[in-house]
Amino acid sequence: MYGQFIFIQHIYPLILRLIENLLTEKVEQLMEWSSRRSIFRMNGDKFRKFIKTPPRNYSMIVMFTALQPQRQCSVCRQANEEYQILANSWRYSSAFCNKLFFSMVDYDEGTDVFQQLNMNSAPTFMHFPPKGRPKRADTFDLQRIGFAAEQLAKWIADRTDVHIRVFRPPNYSGTIALALLVSLVGGLLYLRRNNLEFIYNKTGWAMVSLCIVFAMTSGQMWNHIRGPPYAHKNPHNGQVSYIHGSSQAQFVAESHIILVLNAAITMGMVLLNEAATSKGDVGKRRIICLVGLGLVVFFFSFLLSIFRSKYHGYPYSFLIK
Repeated sequence: MYGQFIFIQHIYPLILRLIENLLTEKVEQLMEWSSRRSIFRMNGDKFRKFIKTPPRNYSMIVMFTALQPQRQCSVCRQANEEYQILANSWRYSSAFCNKLFFSMVDYDEGTDVFQQLNMNSAPTFMHFPPKGRPKRADTFDLQRIGFAAEQLAKWIADRTDVHIRVFRPPNYSGTIALALLVSLVGGLLYLRRNNLEFIYNKTGWAMVSLCIVFAMTSGQMWNHIRGPPYAHKNPHNGQVSYIHGSSQAQFVAESHIILVLNAAITMGMVLLNEAATSKGDVGKRRIICLVGLGLVVFFFSFLLSIFRSKYHGYPYSFLIK
């Protein structure tokens, strides 16, 4: 009984004071790093000290990546740019406090961390809460949602209840491109001011319309909104995937592939129509018909095989499985 009294009166407060001092030291160190950079880099020792080892009263967002040139991870560089925008938005906002920090672990600087977490892909975003271990929802679903700063901010708000308003640096490339386009069109109209028949050219407008249709049906707008990676490279065997295996997401390269396939099928349909309606040589029309039919059959079969690979269980196929 006397021993318990001594522990409660003397030893327990001392332990609490030591824990409090240790926590204060860790937070002060993190705040000092944040004052220099909105994202601070971590190796294995820093990761274990500030993230894995208690006490903690702060949330930590960590991007696991591979930014070294020899890794050839273009997706990592793109994700890093969005992550930097998000961290800067938090660092320079009026709501900035010591409850949320942003850090990064590069594979070449923290290989042991990747091995400890059984992590086999990059980039990966994880949230480490103040207490307990990360849950499944604390790993950001990059393949389905993309890595746009706005999507990351929404995920952080769900996990930490900290709302970050994303501020993007001004990008004048769109304005410059629009100005160049207007200048080009204006110059063309001025040079051809005495002959504007090309404006009424049906073939030209048809080509413009087809380009817009191909871009929209291939998912370019989804890419613009979600910001998915161009492709995925397996860090173990180096294999690159251009087609996403889920129907809920896609890669940018996948959109380009679908665009080319749709264009090839359309070209085949145009040739078939040309063979049926033209009045030229019969042999030439037959060749055009066979070429058009071959384009439609082969590339539609290829398109259907991609559809089957994304919608598992789809029973139908044609030529290519």
